[in-house]
Amino acid sequence: MSDVTTSVADVQPAHHESKFHVFVQIAMILAIITGVEIVIVYLPLARWLIVSALVTLSAVKFMMVIFYFMHLKWDKIFCTILFFIGLILAGGTAIALLALFSVGDSHPLDGGVPPF
Repeated sequence: MSDVTTSVADVQPAHHESKFHVFVQIAMILAIITGVEIVIVYLPLARWLIVSALVTLSAVKFMMVIFYFMHLKWDKIFCTILFFIGLILAGGTAIALLALFSVGDSHPLDGGVPPF
C-alpha cells in the first residue's frame, strides 16, 4: 500500500490573488463607472432615464466601496447589519427633515414682508 499525503499547497490553486490586486481592480471598475456616469449626463436622453441610470450606477459604486474598501465583505455579518441599520436611520432622518423643511412651508402666511 502506498501512503498518500496531501498538503495545503496541493489543495490551494496555483493562482493566488492578493487583496491589493482586488483593490486595484475595484478602483479601476469604479473609475470606469464614473466615466460612464459622466458620459450619461451629456447624452440627449429623457431626464427620467438619466436619473435612473445615475442612481443605479451610484448604488453599485456605493455597494462596491462599502463591501471592499470598508472591508464589510470580510467582516462578520453583524457588522454589516449594524452598518445598514445606521444607513437606514440616517436616510430616514434626511427624508423626514426634507419633508419637514420643504420649500412650500417656508413662505410667509400673508405673502408679504412682515412689518418691523
